[in-house]
Amino acid sequence: MTTVFDISVPLGAGAVDYPGDPPFRREVVTTLDGGAFSLSRLSMSAHSGTHLDFPAHVIPGGKGAADYPASAFILSAVVVQVSGEASAVTHEDVLRARLQPGDAVLFRTGRPVGLTPEAARACVGAEARLAGIDTMSVDRFEDVDLPVHRILLGNDVLVLEGIDLSDVSPGRYTLSCLPLLIPGCEASPVRAVLTG
Repeated sequence: MTTVFDISVPLGAGAVDYPGDPPFRREVVTTLDGGAFSLSRLSMSAHSGTHLDFPAHVIPGGKGAADYPASAFILSAVVVQVSGEASAVTHEDVLRARLQPGDAVLFRTGRPVGLTPEAARACVGAEARLAGIDTMSVDRFEDVDLPVHRILLGNDVLVLEGIDLSDVSPGRYTLSCLPLLIPGCEASPVRAVLTG
């Protein structure tokens, strides 16, 4: 029997927003107590919660959320455990994944670290289709120029951030992470799941 792991984080109470980004807000407009239906208004950054970044996020003229077929978001994926001693995801972590061309690679760190530029280049060299991490950003917090985003997205390697891999063991899975169909948008929240 196939096991399904929901690796999305909930939006709303308890969710962590990237510093400076508009926070997620849900306003109840009408309720069943006061009318025939319930209705909510949502306000958020396109980078809220578990989300995909597209090239348009950092690359002038880059592709956005609606520029990919739905099939681009259903991928063979490898979950890699990053050492608890490491201060960043390194190119050795990427090599350990033994990626096949077209794979997604998901880094299970359990703490707020990002990738080194060398790790990003290793993802590109391995022909990864997507790189994901269980933190708010693939870039280290001190890397304000977003070099890892620029390396990955500049080579059309999509970025999946804010995933929860705490219940997922290292190994190979199928990843599904379909974005909202928002023309021109540089990012989109997703409901990400692994099956395997």
